Amino acid sequence: MPEMTPPRSPRAREVLAQLTALQERFRAGLDALSARLGDGAPLARAEWLRDEGAHGGGWRYGGHERAPFDGGLLNRGSLNVSCVHYDDQPAKALSSATALSCIVHPAHPAAPSLHTHVSWTELRAGEGGGWRLMADLNPSLPREEDRARFVGEVLESLGALAPQWRAYALAQGDQYFEIPSLGRRRGVAHFYLEQWSTGDAEGDARLAAGFGARVVDVYLSILSSALERAGAPREATEEQRAAQLAYHSAYFLQVLLLDRGTSSGLLVHDQNDRGILGSLPQRVSAPLLREWVPRQPPLHGALLTRLLDALPDAPVVTLTDDLRATLARECRAFYRAYPAALDLQARGDVLPPTVAHHAARAEARAEARAEARGRA
Repeated sequence: MPEMTPPRSPRAREVLAQLTALQERFRAGLDALSARLGDGAPLARAEWLRDEGAHGGGWRYGGHERAPFDGGLLNRGSLNVSCVHYDDQPAKALSSATALSCIVHPAHPAAPSLHTHVSWTELRAGEGGGWRLMADLNPSLPREEDRARFVGEVLESLGALAPQWRAYALAQGDQYFEIPSLGRRRGVAHFYLEQWSTGDAEGDARLAAGFGARVVDVYLSILSSALERAGAPREATEEQRAAQLAYHSAYFLQVLLLDRGTSSGLLVHDQNDRGILGSLPQRVSAPLLREWVPRQPPLHGALLTRLLDALPDAPVVTLTDDLRATLARECRAFYRAYPAALDLQARGDVLPPTVAHHAARAEARAEARAEARGRA
């Protein structure tokens, strides 16, 4: 069996070790919660290879309910590490891209979802690159106490930054996770720094490590408290389940229509489609998504209709791994046929190049940013 080759760059190896340790911190925390408050099922490991391992690859720890509402910890979860490099292709501007991308959707509606992403890109010419730091808390039933705690602790992890940069990270997150067609945001608390680099490599690495660790720790604590409040056997009401399904449907819409990281990852390659769409929750409401089609700009309405046509004919759709792969192919085909739809996607003030918009040297930069976002 082929194996994943590591990058030659010492710096990329250091970042890979740093993000692997953070992934393990999160995995151990979720497994401990599953043993204490769930059915005890641990997260399962899966691997993927880029070009049969010649250009790296990655692995993820994932878990989901075996049956609807069976008492497990997760509705869906995926903790992804990837490291892609092109050490044997010196003409490429991208040297390496190393990322940790985590999405956790708890089974109980009272427990909030989380998305967090920490990545580092290295360009061969030494220009550009840097860190991408993201975190957003996503409850279907919001609690102000959880939001305030999450914001406070993550801001504290960014204490090495000047106050205006901490405020900027919050504002950029709010901007990125806006869903204009629904008049709302995905989530209640958001942080986003793109291509962050101060020139102090060690200081930037410490900032990224502190940010990632604090996001993981505060989320695990919020999740534990939410499950303890729910009590045993933690039965949810129909109203709570309906709120969760509606929220997960909005999450589906935002990821597939607006998220640049997802579309860039899908356009760069097709070797990890199931992993990239591991961010999607386990179930969505097809009727609700169809209600939202007329609210979209024409191109996004066409894409959403295309995705809905690929779903089974059922009010509540379970997104299996095979169905995720189908959705990935549909998105890829659509964005290649209609690249103008990429202009409608979410953005911060620092806009990473997208695959379809640039030629020659800029394409390599687009690939660097897409690989860094690429979900293992």
